[in-house]
Amino acid sequence: MGYSLIMRNMKKIYFIVFAMLPFFGFSQYTDVINSNRPGLSVSAYAVGRNVIQVEAGLRYEQSDHSLLNTQANLWGTDISLRYGLLFEQLEINYEGTFQNKKTVFATSGLEDSFWNFSRNRLGLKFLVYDRYKDPERNKPNIHSWRANNVFQLKNLIPSVSVYGGATFNLGDNPFYIGDPTVSYRAMIATQSKLTPRFVFISNIAYDRISTDFPELSYLVSLSYAFRNPKWSSFVENQGIKSDRYADVLIRAGVAHLLKENLQVDVNMGASFKNTPSRIFISAGMSYRFDMHQDKEIPIEDQEAGENGGPIKKNAMKKKKKEKKEKNDGSGAEDIDLSPSRKQLRKLKKAEKKKNKGKKSKKKDDGVIEF
Repeated sequence: MGYSLIMRNMKKIYFIVFAMLPFFGFSQYTDVINSNRPGLSVSAYAVGRNVIQVEAGLRYEQSDHSLLNTQANLWGTDISLRYGLLFEQLEINYEGTFQNKKTVFATSGLEDSFWNFSRNRLGLKFLVYDRYKDPERNKPNIHSWRANNVFQLKNLIPSVSVYGGATFNLGDNPFYIGDPTVSYRAMIATQSKLTPRFVFISNIAYDRISTDFPELSYLVSLSYAFRNPKWSSFVENQGIKSDRYADVLIRAGVAHLLKENLQVDVNMGASFKNTPSRIFISAGMSYRFDMHQDKEIPIEDQEAGENGGPIKKNAMKKKKKEKKEKNDGSGAEDIDLSPSRKQLRKLKKAEKKKNKGKKSKKKDDGVIEF
């Protein structure tokens, strides 16, 4: 009776969440690929409407169990297919890990080997709160380099998304003996920009709901963008709690942006215990098929100055130059690194000149003030 009550309450929660989705309006598409690799943590943001993204890799793991006196080698592949569905903040995604596990029993010398899915799930993710929806929060402070680069407590306020999906077992899966064909999964994902270079992601998930061995897990990830923003690194901690298996894992790795739609990566990690002890390494890539188009806004609904104001002299030449620089640039146009001290000085100078011009204009406008 208690179990059925819990399931009814969860269905009500899911209904309320998804009924509220149309009332949220955000935009999160970026000019550069936004991949969940090389770690397993899931970002709060979707890939963008009409964007198809493939994230795949090869993995190897050595797993030795001290109590069972076994040694196991696992070879396999990870794949994630992501699609921006209907609107910017909604994403449908498939995640799968298909691998071979070969186990040697040291006591008897016997071997066992099989292929199957250790991860096979489909779900929907929706961004319910975008911390940076307000463009004012993305603007640098031109009066202080320190304010742009030093951690502040308000930076901990995250963007938040919710996830609902299902895990599928095809036939008798040796990784999850006795589990039903379909079980359910729920997750909350958060993402905070601590500084222009550090991003913090957290995931809390309840997996394999409706099985005899439901699984509660967390993931926390900290990534860092180097001065050359084509390169980034990360460190990640994962905790798993279930009657079938419990562990604490750590991963670290690097990613490199080859093109605006192509990223490659490598990562490695280990467990903190010896029942079993796990050491693993993975390498992969992420590719984006970008069919995104910005939604057209009727001119009568646009705000004044939304299109950049009046056309300036030689505007076309400047635009051509910027296009060339983009093609030859770093390929990380979506990474919001703060301006350098030299750039801040230029911004301050331009602002003073602008304010001085306004004062002069006001002084010489011929109006006598009483």
